[in-house]
Amino acid sequence: MDQTPDIAATRLPGDVLARNFADAHPPLTANQAIIEAERCYFCHDAPCIEACPTGIDIPSFIHKIASGNLRGSARTILESNILGGSCARVCPTEILCEGKCVRNTQDARPIQIGALQRHATDWQMAHGGQPFARAAATGRRVAVVGAGPAGLACAHRLAMHGHDVDVYDARPKAGGLNEYGVAAYKLADDFAQREIDFLLEIGGIILHHDHCLGRDITVPSLREDHDAVVLALGHAGVRSPGLAGQDLAGVASAVDFIATLRASPTKADVPVGRRVVVIGGGNTAVDAAVQARRLGADEVTMVYRRGADHMSATTVEQEWAQTNGVTIRHWAAPTDIRGADGSVTGVAFTQGAPGADGRPVYDGLSFTVAADMVLLAVGQVFVADPLEGSGVSLAGGRILVDGAGRTTVPGVYAGGDCTPGPDLTVSAVRDGRDIAEQIHADLMSHPPLQKA
Repeated sequence: MDQTPDIAATRLPGDVLARNFADAHPPLTANQAIIEAERCYFCHDAPCIEACPTGIDIPSFIHKIASGNLRGSARTILESNILGGSCARVCPTEILCEGKCVRNTQDARPIQIGALQRHATDWQMAHGGQPFARAAATGRRVAVVGAGPAGLACAHRLAMHGHDVDVYDARPKAGGLNEYGVAAYKLADDFAQREIDFLLEIGGIILHHDHCLGRDITVPSLREDHDAVVLALGHAGVRSPGLAGQDLAGVASAVDFIATLRASPTKADVPVGRRVVVIGGGNTAVDAAVQARRLGADEVTMVYRRGADHMSATTVEQEWAQTNGVTIRHWAAPTDIRGADGSVTGVAFTQGAPGADGRPVYDGLSFTVAADMVLLAVGQVFVADPLEGSGVSLAGGRILVDGAGRTTVPGVYAGGDCTPGPDLTVSAVRDGRDIAEQIHADLMSHPPLQKA
């Protein structure tokens, strides 16, 4: 990328970068939290609970905030979702709990459930102390492969039940998507690592960094040394758009761009172009586009092949991009990436429109958006190569599991983004928690599982 002269770091002064990548949504003050909590109707059979993948008792934790019981509020959240702090920051609450709030029918403004959840969980972390204690040791040891939200949630719940847990991850830091895959301003101030430190206070969990499945460890080898194995591998691959010119200097994966930003303390060393084109319509595309703008790009254009209603990025995320100076163009499909002297100069698109069945119909008219940097955000995929020879079956490109998270190999479970279902942090946390409960039930109701 350094071959492209219009891509450079330090486009903005350090103090401006610090503001641009600070917490995008400052926390509620104590008074604001109480006022907001008192707006809640504390519904019986609350629809917000049904809309939360982890089933947090939302009216209960909000009521405790209103009564000043922040410790009790945090416990209510964390007993359902141990990563409640990060979920409060990154969850699309507008389509989950807040989207179902009955206040929407009253005054068109739901309770700020995410902000209140953050208020309670931040209080717990600030005041220290793990609210949960380990049960008596069971003598059983479980391997969890993947230290993202699913793996961490699973490890914590297993540790609570008294099992010893080894967590293996291919990267040098734990956290998965929270550490490497979301905008820096969503989980600012090293929050992902601070939350992991909090989670590990339960005890009984050992993190093994730089352990890659298929290279350093295998499913059969883990089964030899553990009573159960959990695969929480997430999405390790990036989908290729298959475009001519995608290997030009200045073309990069949006996922890698975001990870680079996450790893930089100051952001001053992260290069960005003057004119950036982001191809894609999901939250990753929005995170990449907004951060490129906040790094100092003059123009950022996000292009999606269908309409706004078809984008996987929520309406709130789309509006966030636009208020941050990102131009969004719809119904345009990339045909090739243009370049000169080995570097990108623009992206050619063909213009489309919705057909009778809602699918895009392209009329052949083409246009080019000038760019010195192109970020590809066309989706991530599960990489199955590390499972070769393990006996674990796949379905639809992901790990096949039953309703309890069991794979086709006895004693091996899987959950999170590597299994069928929505790719949401909160859904991964639910999977990890529920798999841990199933493993505990299986281990405690039978003699130690036969190891391979």
